Formats: sequence, C-alpha cells, structure tokens
Amino acid sequence: MASSEAPYGLIDNGAVAIEDGKIAWCGPCADLPEQFDTWPQRDLEGRLLTPGLVDCHTHIVHAGNRAKEFEMRLNGATYEDIARAGGGIVSTVTATRKASEEELFNSAVPRVEALIAEGVCTLEIKSGYGLDQETELKMLRVARRIGNDLPIRIQTTFLGAHATPAAYKDNNDGYIDDVCLPTLEAAHAEGLVDAVDGFCESIGFTPDQIERVFAKAKALGLPIKLHAEQLSNLGGAVLAAKYNALSADHLEYLDAAGVSAMATSGTVPVVLPGAYYFLRDTQPPPIQAFRDAGLPIAIATDCNPGSSPLTSILLAMNMACTLFYMKPEEALSGVTRNGAAALGLSDTGVISKGRRADLAVWNTADPAELSYRIGANLLHTRIFGGAQ
Repeated sequence: MASSEAPYGLIDNGAVAIEDGKIAWCGPCADLPEQFDTWPQRDLEGRLLTPGLVDCHTHIVHAGNRAKEFEMRLNGATYEDIARAGGGIVSTVTATRKASEEELFNSAVPRVEALIAEGVCTLEIKSGYGLDQETELKMLRVARRIGNDLPIRIQTTFLGAHATPAAYKDNNDGYIDDVCLPTLEAAHAEGLVDAVDGFCESIGFTPDQIERVFAKAKALGLPIKLHAEQLSNLGGAVLAAKYNALSADHLEYLDAAGVSAMATSGTVPVVLPGAYYFLRDTQPPPIQAFRDAGLPIAIATDCNPGSSPLTSILLAMNMACTLFYMKPEEALSGVTRNGAAALGLSDTGVISKGRRADLAVWNTADPAELSYRIGANLLHTRIFGGAQ
C-alpha cells in the first residue's frame, strides 16, 4: 500500500480512506488522521487488500471459437490442413464479420465477467478480427459499450495491422493503404481508439509496414503498442521503442538490442504465458534480461480464440511464475502497477493517495497465495471506483 521497503509494499494492519471514488489516505491504522475517525468504517478482518487488477492485453471481443481446430491439432492435423478446412484467423474473421454488435457484445460479456470475478478493474480490448472498416469499427464500439454497461474500465486498442485478409493476399502494403490507415482515421474520428497496435512478424507485417501505421498513429496523437518477437526477431521491439511505445508484447525472441532499446524508451515488456502454454512454445521471454535492465514486467491473459482462450488473470499469474520463473511479487506487480503502465495509466495500479479507488479484497493474508493457487479464486470482494 505504501512502503517500498516491505515485500510487496505490504502494510500490516493498514487502512485506506476513500472519498469520491479516489483514495484520500492510506497507511498504518495507528497513523490514521483524526479527520477520518467519524467516517463509516469497514473491518476487512485481516484480509489482503491489493490494487484492482489490470489485464493489459486481450482480444476479448470476437465471434465463434476454434475448439475444433484445437481438436484437429491434437489429432495430428498440420497448420496447412487446418487452413484448408477454413481454420485459423480466417475462421474468426469470418465469424466476427457476420456477427452483429449485439451478438459480439453478448458473447464477450461472459468472458469479461470472468475477469471481473477475479478482481480485474481495468481491461484492454483490441480490434483486429474484422480486417475491414465496418467490422473493425464494430468491434471497437462493442468494446466501448462494455466499459459503459459493465463495472470495468476499458482501454481500446486499434489492431488493424493484425493480419491480411484474403482479398489482399500477398499485398500487405495495399491492405495498409486501402483499409488499415483509413479505418484508423475513421475510428479516431469516432473517438473509439486509446492506442494503436500491430503484429510485427513473418506471418504478419514487416517493420517497415508497421512503421507506416505508427507514423499515422503519431500524426493522430495516439500512443502505440506492438506484438513483437513472438515467433522470430524482426526488430519490432526496437521499432516500438523508437516511437516510445507504451509496451511491446510477447517478446520470446527478443535480443539484447531490443531490451536495451526498450529500457531507453521506457517501453513496458508484456509477457503472455497463456499463449506460450497453449502453443507449447519452448523459448520463454528473457525475464532476467528485463530485470537486469530495470524494466517493469507486465502480465496479461492475451484472451483470444486462437492461441490463448484464457479468461483467468490469476492463472496467468501462476503461469508466469511456473513457466517463466517469475516471482510471486513480480506477478502481482505485473497485473497491477506494471499492467497500468503498459496502458499509459498513472491513476491506477497502486494504492496511494489520489489514485482511483479500484481495489481487490482477498480471502488470504499472503500475497504469494494469489500466484500459488491453481483454479482457485480467492477474491472476497472488488471495489470499483470506490463502490462494491
């Protein structure tokens, strides 16, 4: 809650005062100022109080699922077999284009509610399964509606440079010219975009192509993020750092030059253990290099139908510890203060005076238990904007 010297910054027998949806004071109960003596009080009976959790990378608005594709892979089908059967991102794009805004909203709500039930108060949602202007805008409108209709703070990210649709096969540049950049302008004009992302990879877009998207984002005054170095090292993280990106995400194949560039720019590394697990990857992101460079590591679910159908931020924390050898204290920071930093948010992720009163109360006194448990939800209650 305040002390940087104690593990987790934990304060035993602490108190938090909330006024108008913000934290008015926090510290040891023994130091509580007299002015708060007459305020209504609630005894948490020794339970752990943390900032509300932040899931800073999701593709949670989409239609359909790829369970059949998952089964095909386990039965021995190759990527080409699945593609010929209409699988892969093509199937999600087709389903998402066909779905109405109402259908997309209704399918996303249970996934969002699962995260809310685990203490998530802030959630990033990307577009990227439309790959045409109509559907990309539809996805972003649904994301905004989720933030309006559910008790959760939504940050939207335009991911038009996610993949190339069939109509532009072998013509990535034409897709960026004809669809991606005009759609970004339209989404920005409609107030639907908080940040801009891209997929910089051999099966996605080259650094030069991504840079064109970043240049447009910069001209519009929008911050950027990037899927980088997941399957190979194309120098995406260096490019992201050049544009002072909020975050670079995945990063399994990141090299020393990329780490150095990110440290210079203050770009937050976001690790996505759900995708690593689901795809049976064997090369983890360079966690120790991030530590050595003083980079704050964020953790997210990467909730998506193809590579991480994960709707548990607590399981993502456990996976980060078991698969990436992160420490429980790092995992908790990864879904609070560092997750907020990956979204460019300075008013949440930490319990301190003046921050939003987005908090989580847990049925444990030990913060390590949040990462230790598998398939257990220790949330006692969630406080969002000062209200339960």
